[in-house]
Amino acid sequence: MRAIWSGSISFGLINIPVKIFSAVEESSLDMDMLDKSDHANIKFKRINENTGKEVTFSDIVKGYKVDDTYVILEDADFEAADAEKTKTIDILNFTEEREIDTIYYEKPYYLEPDKGAMKAYALLRDALQSSKKVAVTSFVLRNKEGLAILKPYKSVIVLNRIRWEQEIRDTSQLKLPPVSKTKAKEVDMANKLVDQLTEKFDISSYKDEYTAKLLKIIKDKAKGKKQVAPKLKVVHKQNSDDLMSMLKASLETKKKKTS
Repeated sequence: MRAIWSGSISFGLINIPVKIFSAVEESSLDMDMLDKSDHANIKFKRINENTGKEVTFSDIVKGYKVDDTYVILEDADFEAADAEKTKTIDILNFTEEREIDTIYYEKPYYLEPDKGAMKAYALLRDALQSSKKVAVTSFVLRNKEGLAILKPYKSVIVLNRIRWEQEIRDTSQLKLPPVSKTKAKEVDMANKLVDQLTEKFDISSYKDEYTAKLLKIIKDKAKGKKQVAPKLKVVHKQNSDDLMSMLKASLETKKKKTS
């Protein structure tokens, strides 16, 4: 793995030098875009809209439009916005993880202790583990300030980026049923179905079956095998108003499968 950021965690008066690594990778297949006529690769170029000529990446700068002109920004300008934050993960406070709604979670990263930071890193990780709390932090990654939590995962500290409150869309424009309209008997029956389907969460039991099947199709096509599209299961529309009968049927179906 290659580090994408290096700096330090600010924990009280303790600074813990760390490196950031991406904790996830896509499970989808890496597809290339090809010309339909001869299967040649499609290339994307950065074109100057005035001259029509290609611009090399080294000659591209970032600009922000003010009125009718652009203000060009350099790396030093981004650092000047908050030079200290560009190299620091500041712990703002600690909180219970359950108090953070999952809608705020964005992307996880692994933190690795840098040279001489093993002891301090272990101290923070073990304190998070024993207190069962997470650290709320702010940091700057790729010229963008972010909010994140630090939490232990196995023997590593994970920095999980979370969204700002203003990034979550308001739900007031959605047409939603009022909570109090659901009948008590229906809720009780739904709870029974929930209990019946409740299992201990085991992430290893869930697989990306679509990607595996697609990869098999690709390998079969490479060998010249013809593909037969599976028949789609037709789901007949049911009256959603008759919730009680559908809940009862769902419970009975589950009982039959487990018996």
